[in-house]
Amino acid sequence: MDAPQMAHALETLRRYFGHDSFRRGQEAMVGALLSGRDALGVMPTGAGKSICYQVPALLLEGVTLVISPLISLMADQVAALKAAGVPAAYLNSTLTPRQMELALERARQGAYRIIYVAPERLETAAFLRFATRARIALIAVDEAHCVSQWGQDFRPVYLRIADFVAQLPSRPVMGAFTATATERVKADIVRHLMLANPVTVTTGFDRPNLYFEVVRCQSVKRRDQALLEVLRGREGQSGIVYCATRKAVEDICDQLNRAGIAASRYHAGLSDEERRQNQEDFQYDRVQVMVATNAFGMGIDKSNVRFVIHYQMPRSMEAYYQEAGRAGRDGERAECILLYNGQDIITAKWLIEHNPPNEALSAAEQANVRRLDMNRLQSMIDYCTKDSCLRAGILRYFGERVTAPCGDCGHCTGGRYARAGEGAAPKARRIPAERQARPVEPAPKKIDAPQNDLMGQLKATRTALAKAQGVPPYIVCSDATLASMCRIRPQTRQGMLSVSGMGEIKTARYGDAFLRVIKAYTMQEKKMRSQVAAIAREAQSAALRKKGAPATASPIPRPAPLPAPELPSRPPLENTDEDLADAYLSGMTVQQMADELGLSAGEVRQRLIDLDLIF
Repeated sequence: MDAPQMAHALETLRRYFGHDSFRRGQEAMVGALLSGRDALGVMPTGAGKSICYQVPALLLEGVTLVISPLISLMADQVAALKAAGVPAAYLNSTLTPRQMELALERARQGAYRIIYVAPERLETAAFLRFATRARIALIAVDEAHCVSQWGQDFRPVYLRIADFVAQLPSRPVMGAFTATATERVKADIVRHLMLANPVTVTTGFDRPNLYFEVVRCQSVKRRDQALLEVLRGREGQSGIVYCATRKAVEDICDQLNRAGIAASRYHAGLSDEERRQNQEDFQYDRVQVMVATNAFGMGIDKSNVRFVIHYQMPRSMEAYYQEAGRAGRDGERAECILLYNGQDIITAKWLIEHNPPNEALSAAEQANVRRLDMNRLQSMIDYCTKDSCLRAGILRYFGERVTAPCGDCGHCTGGRYARAGEGAAPKARRIPAERQARPVEPAPKKIDAPQNDLMGQLKATRTALAKAQGVPPYIVCSDATLASMCRIRPQTRQGMLSVSGMGEIKTARYGDAFLRVIKAYTMQEKKMRSQVAAIAREAQSAALRKKGAPATASPIPRPAPLPAPELPSRPPLENTDEDLADAYLSGMTVQQMADELGLSAGEVRQRLIDLDLIF
């Protein structure tokens, strides 16, 4: 990438995403794609893979297609882009035929720079008609390891991506991205996607902000107690508890709620509607903990997950590292705790042996995949049972050279929760059998930090902004961005632009609300310092007096409540078919639209029926 290209790329990064420089590996990927060269990026979760194709998408002429199997994640990704000022859309099975038609029509009109699409959608006639007529500048293949039968998540539909590309009038530049890939899987990605002499970037798999620990539990009962012990004192933190089976999810979710911890559940046995609602409750911080099988592992982009607990040992290091990697995506410190019991080996072997056969593979290939699965399981058993540095074990598994222990994992530090698996939990955290049937005080649904500090005030403001915009709080900005505001304490919009994560669009949209809180807090802090200084001078004077009555001490100053944030208003809804369609597709309810337009709910509903948006 030449100097002018780099300058444009950095300006785009700053304007839309609020960062002054690229992270490790991003510059090489962005440079390759902008210069028209294919690229393969192997970067751990949280390393910023999406920036590698989003920045080029905003600089190249035409639309960028992002092929992803993560249907439940697409809405979040598009919402985050829109919040940053990037026109984007998604096309998947959650849309009605009419919604799909409207989205494709707008795409044909050039309304979007980035379109997320499920791989199955590439094979439909309507999408192929669009793709062969549109100017496609870039195709980004996310979760690219799915193309390899040697990977942990092989999806045969990925093998047909190259066929789709071959049908396009001209071949766009291609980028492939994955968080975990062995050398064999990387070779498969290049071969099956037909990448042309790609620039390959492997940034390393280390996540320094993550703390790893294995808690060896003497029994299943001790494991339940250990889980509650690990969760103790985490009020206000979001986290995920992964379980190997649906039954375990149900049992653990029930236990946590009985213990006063706001928890929800997610697994493939639930209805689509319940899964959607439960995921939304977690994303919007209505519940603290999501208890889930690996069905949830690939569908969450929540940046402020502070802990991931594996209630049982996963079947592979690839699966474990991807799921654990959901913690600390904002770069802040987070914990990854695995509760291990020997019974996990039996459960994992049973799940491997009873895994439904893949019809795309021959009997010999199926047997080989099962053998590889057993080898992966043994590596996971070694991780849980060997007396060695946990981080080093993970990095060596993925082919990195490690010369010394990390000094910051459960093995190297002696463990934060080692005793939780050995003995009974404190009485305050027990759930005795005779008390399980008793009603328990409901856990608080809202989980905000204390409101008497600046971080707490900023979090409360973020929650209010998110509610007004109808998006999860982390879409407005991450915890890391709020922490940056606390450190910098900007006083102007220009100063707000120096906060990591606050680009021009977000500053224009949300900056004033945050600035009012920061200014009020700063003034209050100065006033308190002045009062404390006066009290100190008074106390010193009193101490120096040799005679006379002691001076009356001034009351200790306490911070006054900060004013409620003033929220930015969104553009008013206009009484046009296009505005109605946009509002409905953005999540506004019929009643909300009716109230804003001064119409009856029945009138709005009929308009939406006429537009084929509802039936």
